[in-house]
Amino acid sequence: MRFELSEDQALLRSSTRDFLASELPLEKSRAVMEHSEAGYDPAEWRRLAEMGYVGLVLPASVGGQGLGAVELAVVLEEMGRACAPGPFLDVVLAASLVADAGVADALVRDVVAGEKLVAIARHDAPFAGTAAAAVVARGGRVRGTKYFVPFAASAGALVVATVDGLGLVEGPFETTPLQTFDPAQRFADVALDHAATPLGGGADLARVDRLGAVGASAMLLGLMSRCLEATLEYVRTRQTFGRPIGTFQALQHRMADMLLKVESTRSAVYRAAWTFDAGAPEAALACAAAKAYAGDAARHVCGEAIQMHGGIGFTWELDLHLYFKRAKTLEQHYGSTEAQLEAALAAAGY
Repeated sequence: MRFELSEDQALLRSSTRDFLASELPLEKSRAVMEHSEAGYDPAEWRRLAEMGYVGLVLPASVGGQGLGAVELAVVLEEMGRACAPGPFLDVVLAASLVADAGVADALVRDVVAGEKLVAIARHDAPFAGTAAAAVVARGGRVRGTKYFVPFAASAGALVVATVDGLGLVEGPFETTPLQTFDPAQRFADVALDHAATPLGGGADLARVDRLGAVGASAMLLGLMSRCLEATLEYVRTRQTFGRPIGTFQALQHRMADMLLKVESTRSAVYRAAWTFDAGAPEAALACAAAKAYAGDAARHVCGEAIQMHGGIGFTWELDLHLYFKRAKTLEQHYGSTEAQLEAALAAAGY
């Protein structure tokens, strides 16, 4: 097994970091979070598409690059590190399901080109966790309400999970926006009474959920990595009693614990991505374990970063609270820690 990125993957990482630093610096992201109803900048989204990011793991037949979960993790780690707003992971996963079904290639090409968004509508009740849907599809239509649909107000189409399988419905949609902890995320409840195209073929929601667990874990890794870096910078320069606070043993121990959680998460994320790409038997276990661990670790590391910055840590002046809020949101998204622990135990045969 490789324990380092290939030359191409390392180049992808550095180019993604440079792109986000120039196109989506945090001050620009803050403006989007505060003032954009959509939660992202459509012009920047098209730019992401032009650079090939939206089609990263989609097949070449629909304009994608056909890369794997490792490359997706590389990009999403950098997006987490930049605390970039937008629906990237949600759109990629939904588009993957549509592409695998092979029933709406024109729609997927529009998504790859940055012209349309598509999302997954799965939850049938508020606070439903990852429970499968109960919305009914009969007579070629889906009827009912879906809850906590990511970026539903901007989506031109939804992949809807029903008791009968997956269906593709196209907008417009009647949405009720939800106030969320993370100012960069947009969720809405969606009332459905739409014609639906069944998504059969190779569309496998369980497989895409595993990819979502890898992607969310990679974003959590990026979030906590940046929080660790910011805290290291702070404790080296902030002084008390005539010495940098980073020289105090109690803080050094806390920093060492943060580093351990970051590096353990890194190992778990890239092992999960590798097993996913390899189709390894342990992929389900590795993906669930990575997400369960990353959710807890990121909450701890981002919270510690705030604490170690003292009173200024959770003020609007610093960016740390944005990282903490994103980590808390992602901890629940694509399978909560509790749900992923149950999935890991099931995959391990317990």
